[in-house]
Amino acid sequence: MSDSSPELGDHGGEPPRGFASDNNAPVHPDIMAALAAANVGHQPAYGADVHTARLRELIKRHFGERAEVYPVFNGSGANVVGLQAMCDRWSAVICPESAHINLDECGAPEKVAGLKLIPVPTSDGKLTPELLDRYAWGFGDEHHAQPKVVSLTQSTELGTLYTPEEIAAIGALARERGMLLHVDGARLANAAAALDLPPRAFTTDAGVDVLSFGGTKNGLMFGEAIVVLDPDAVRGVPYLRKAGLQLASKMRYVSAQFVALLEGDLWLRNARHANAMAARLATAVAGVPGVEIVRPVQANAVFATLPREVTERLQKRFRFHIWDERTGEVRWMCSFDTTEADVDAFAAAIDQEMAA
Repeated sequence: MSDSSPELGDHGGEPPRGFASDNNAPVHPDIMAALAAANVGHQPAYGADVHTARLRELIKRHFGERAEVYPVFNGSGANVVGLQAMCDRWSAVICPESAHINLDECGAPEKVAGLKLIPVPTSDGKLTPELLDRYAWGFGDEHHAQPKVVSLTQSTELGTLYTPEEIAAIGALARERGMLLHVDGARLANAAAALDLPPRAFTTDAGVDVLSFGGTKNGLMFGEAIVVLDPDAVRGVPYLRKAGLQLASKMRYVSAQFVALLEGDLWLRNARHANAMAARLATAVAGVPGVEIVRPVQANAVFATLPREVTERLQKRFRFHIWDERTGEVRWMCSFDTTEADVDAFAAAIDQEMAA
């Protein structure tokens, strides 16, 4: 994927709203209020504060009584520390070729955690038991990195979803082979909203051992969380978090945001809205001649192909990224603050540029 796009013209000093990334959205007002409320007086550092204590209670409510939470600074840190805690130095992690840990973390799992990634080509960003069976081999061979973890992404980098049954089937085969199951949940809330299920239904109850739980794509200013669903599956998370530069001294500011997200239904409302805007966009452009929606629209992402010259003109008006330079595939992301007017204006611009 290319994150580069032409500079946009002058829009009166206010950056134009776009569809490049759900990271581009502002902080949700309720999260800003929670940060301000947490910014009073002294609290013990490094997670001994009242906000982190409350977050631990909420994580157990959403994921089960055995669940443990470790707030961190960012998603890559959550993935690296979580995987490292699941692995030995000679371990390998099987993941889809399109996985964030494989393509978008600058080699951090290999460089920082010392892990071998085994990327699996997929058409939809999803692993299957059949693919896992094909790539999980070499057990007991000292010449081969030992497969120890299967890592899924929910929702995937291609905007698709795993059902609870699909995750459970992969988890069952992984356990049969003596492996563990990890989920990169940068957009876990979008998956829960799309599936209309509580998150534990396709994590804890489906046999997931460790989860990276995303916040910044769903309204937080900063911060993600490692959620350990099976404490017996990991070793040394507190030490690895510190050694991996992911231990926040003023952790209350990460935890307070997650508390605001999870205490009510803000996490779900934000995700449902983002998903609905993606569905609206897909519907609006489906009838535009020359525009092809190339992947199922199941969460908050729309993937389409356009003529290159149309993409270049559109990028001067709205921010979005080219996903595949070879095919002309682009990605349009919706966020919690995407409005119907945003979608309709973008769809009208696509129609206009295609006609031109």
